[in-house]
Amino acid sequence: MRVIRNAMLVGIFVSATATAMERPVHTYSIVARDSITGDLGVAVQSHWFSVGSVVPWAEAGVGAVATQSFVDASYGPLALEMLRAGKSAEDALRGLVAADGRADVRQVAIVDATGRVATHTGAHCIAAAGHVSGKGWSAQANLMERDTVWRAMGRAFETTSGELPERLVAALAAAQAEGGDIRGQQSAALLVVRAHTTGRVWEDRLVDLRVEDHADPVGELRRLLTVHRAYQQMNAGDLAIEKNDVAAAARAYGAAEALAPDNAEMLFWHAIALAGVGRVDDARPLLARAYALHPPWRRLVERLPSSGLLDKKLVSQLKDVPAERRP
Repeated sequence: MRVIRNAMLVGIFVSATATAMERPVHTYSIVARDSITGDLGVAVQSHWFSVGSVVPWAEAGVGAVATQSFVDASYGPLALEMLRAGKSAEDALRGLVAADGRADVRQVAIVDATGRVATHTGAHCIAAAGHVSGKGWSAQANLMERDTVWRAMGRAFETTSGELPERLVAALAAAQAEGGDIRGQQSAALLVVRAHTTGRVWEDRLVDLRVEDHADPVGELRRLLTVHRAYQQMNAGDLAIEKNDVAAAARAYGAAEALAPDNAEMLFWHAIALAGVGRVDDARPLLARAYALHPPWRRLVERLPSSGLLDKKLVSQLKDVPAERRP
């Protein structure tokens, strides 16, 4: 079976250059621009290891790209380069396809910073393969169980409320519910960037999550997005503490803990922040829960004063809190 498959691939790639890096990443994906915020994103799932390192590309203020099927990964950065130079999504796609002698096995979708969309599904992509687009988005898939997958993705994206990352993941879930990849599931990724660049790439990237190898990659991606949201709330709480807005900090920390109730890290740093503004009695129950979840957090308290994160006088009051009894 392996010999036959390898022979097929050799035949398909007979005209490719020796240095070209082409991988058979048969998958489903969606690219989109949020019509309210202008943020840009791409989400993908495939029965292929580490799909997030190959398919999704995005740049703040420029666009988002998904390159798949018998994938030429250079489509991603080349498309973004053309968009950056002022080309539309359609112009960028036209340039990519015209320069590629194997465009018939490629599948690529592009959305630019204004929401214009362009998609190509090569005639020799493995069935079921196709795409559908709407205002500011495109869903595409190949090697699917059924030819209804990409339309199901589009419906889910358009009917799901909430922010762009959640809507993108909803589209992936809809694809899987429709049968998904005929081979099964393995990896998934979600990449969302700002509408406008800050000049700092690390701040432009709003969400960058990957599931490299998992029995339920879309479900795991959704779980990771929830954890990501929890840490965003933690960061908001820390910023509120810096501004001495204790009420706002409490709301943010509470939201974080509601999203990730068994995350000892959130409990611990919430407690330390409260202790730092004199609310030791409020900090102690949080530490009791953190110590029950992971006892070594207790030892960390002693190390904080040397880094300026805790008044040394508070160490004994916080370290000696009894761990919460858990059922």
